[in-house]
Amino acid sequence: MLVGADADVINTDDVGHLLEALDVSVDAGEFFCDSSYSNVAEALLNNFAEIGIRSRLRPLERAAFFKAYAEKSLKNIIYGGSGAFGNAATRLEAFYVKGGTYVYGSYPDIDAMFQQQAVELDHNKRAAILQKMQQLAHERSIYAPIWLLGFLNGVGPRVGESGFGLIPGFAYTAPYEDITLKAA
Repeated sequence: MLVGADADVINTDDVGHLLEALDVSVDAGEFFCDSSYSNVAEALLNNFAEIGIRSRLRPLERAAFFKAYAEKSLKNIIYGGSGAFGNAATRLEAFYVKGGTYVYGSYPDIDAMFQQQAVELDHNKRAAILQKMQQLAHERSIYAPIWLLGFLNGVGPRVGESGFGLIPGFAYTAPYEDITLKAA
C-alpha cells in the first residue's frame, strides 16, 4: 500500500487488478536516484513491477545526480529528497515554484501565491497562503510521497544519554561515542 501525507491510502492490489483487467503494462523508462539510495530504489521498482509498471534503475553518484536534477536533464522517474534546512517557503521555492532548483514545471496559481506570500507581513495571512500552496501541491500530486525513511536512533528507557540535540540542528543521535546506557 502507498500512504500519502494525509494518510490517503492507495490499495496497490486494486491498481494492479485494474491494469491487469485493461491488459496494460506500463514502461516508465528510467528511474534515477542518488546511488546511496539504490537499495530503496530497488524496493520501489519491485513495488512498481507488482502493479505492472516497468522501469530501469539508473543510480548516479551524488554530485552527478544533483547536478543533473538541477539542470533538469533527468526524465521519467526521479527519486529525490531533501534534507536541506528551511521553512515551508524555502522548500516550496526549491521544488514547486517556477525557477526553483528542482522544478520541472509549475502552476501559475502556485507561482502567484508564492510571490504573494513573499511580501505578506501578516504572519497568519502568510501562513494561510503557504498552507494553501502545500494543499494544492498535495492535491495535484506534484511529488508523490512514496517512501519514508525511518532512521535508527538510540532512545528508550535504557538509554542514559541519547545524543539527540548534542549537535545543534543534527537530526540523529550523535556523536555515537557519547551515547550511554543506564546501569541495570
